[in-house]
Amino acid sequence: MRLEHDFLGELEVPDAAYYGVQTIRAMENFSITGEKLDKDFIIAMATVKKAAALANMKTGRLEEKIGKALVKAADEVIAGKLHDQFPVDPIQGGAGTSVNMNTNEVLVNRALELIGEAKGSYDIISPNNHANMAQSTNDSFPTGIKVCVIHKSKPLIAALNRLVDELDKKALEYKDILKMGRTHLQDAVPITLGQEMASYASSIRRGIKRIEFAVDGVHTINMGATAVGTGLNAEPEYIKEVAKQLSKITGEHFETATNLIDATNNTDAFADVSSGLKVTALVLIKMANDFRLMASGPRCGLNELKLPARQPGSSIMPGKVNPVMAEVLNQTCYQVIGNDVTISLGVENGQFELNVMEPVIAFNLFNSMRYLTNVVNNFVDNLMINLQANKEQCAYWLDRSVGVVTALLPHIGYENSSMLAKEAYATGRPIREIILEKGLLTKEAMDHILSPEEMTHPGIAGSDLLK
Repeated sequence: MRLEHDFLGELEVPDAAYYGVQTIRAMENFSITGEKLDKDFIIAMATVKKAAALANMKTGRLEEKIGKALVKAADEVIAGKLHDQFPVDPIQGGAGTSVNMNTNEVLVNRALELIGEAKGSYDIISPNNHANMAQSTNDSFPTGIKVCVIHKSKPLIAALNRLVDELDKKALEYKDILKMGRTHLQDAVPITLGQEMASYASSIRRGIKRIEFAVDGVHTINMGATAVGTGLNAEPEYIKEVAKQLSKITGEHFETATNLIDATNNTDAFADVSSGLKVTALVLIKMANDFRLMASGPRCGLNELKLPARQPGSSIMPGKVNPVMAEVLNQTCYQVIGNDVTISLGVENGQFELNVMEPVIAFNLFNSMRYLTNVVNNFVDNLMINLQANKEQCAYWLDRSVGVVTALLPHIGYENSSMLAKEAYATGRPIREIILEKGLLTKEAMDHILSPEEMTHPGIAGSDLLK
């Protein structure tokens, strides 16, 4: 053990540990979720600290020997090392101070080791004086969140684009499969299964645009704002330089906020991202529910889609297979919506010059992005790729539906169409059979009017055949 101190007193720290006294206090104070910091967030915080060290060396304030050691330590964390040295709970009081100091302590103790000094020798390299130079938790922590959000957005957008691609493939594959459209869960007018798939793809494309637009907003950072946004202890040259260094390290374009006080006390950019996730989740839920309904049965339901069988569906009913991938998509999206509520409460509950609720905002935002990425990839891999249409069942329901009579209105009039509908309901006979029996249309005209192309695109079907 080694003895470390802060202004509250002394504590023993395991000698092998790279974290220090303030991390120990956080471990004692906050035992909430039982979870660890998101690994991408650990990397993001190390990235911010690297940018700060490089900027402070550039302005001449940070001695190069110390700065280079801190940069090398940060590079190791960015490469995935020392992540077990971040034991603090993601949900914590203090606006993220525990995460910030955990990061500072790990980088400092590794930097000390790199220059041949003992861990805990803070008179040589200090977590506060050097790793936190020209910074506060109040600018480094939210900037770390933003770096992490940008990183997590890439696999999420890629997953959603995979889903769009698969839906587009199904739209083409199913373009000639005519089926019954439904409104109010009742028979409406025909639509193709391909058109339905294309509509899902279109709605998810909007979700992608929403998320991309919101993520673009988190490229504005408040590094150099320090405690309350006034930039106390940060030189103007550093404020400009740290954004440049962060951009160079990440390959993203970060800009310093024009109003650092606003950027320090407001976290609405995170609400924008969460809102984009939530609305996308709503669209995904609607699609998943449609899939579940179209796959219902298979013998006593709609049975228009054949979902891949992923696992036995019951511990008591032999042969039962459930739509588990659509179900898990729903449940994950519910969690994202719940997380959005928490994020919204966190965003609105900042007071004066700081939002102290950033830890719970970050925790839920990272989880939502990770959950949504994983579940969309699972849905594509385990359902979409091997999804099959039951063409025969679609035709079966269509032939027995009265909804097709709507397409006949321009050709046989409302009264005749109503008569057909009434007789079809009463007898259970197909509309086509009754039309031919009563001589209302020729078979050629009827087949043309009720064809997939004519039934599902604008225009008066079959008018040339009625002359």
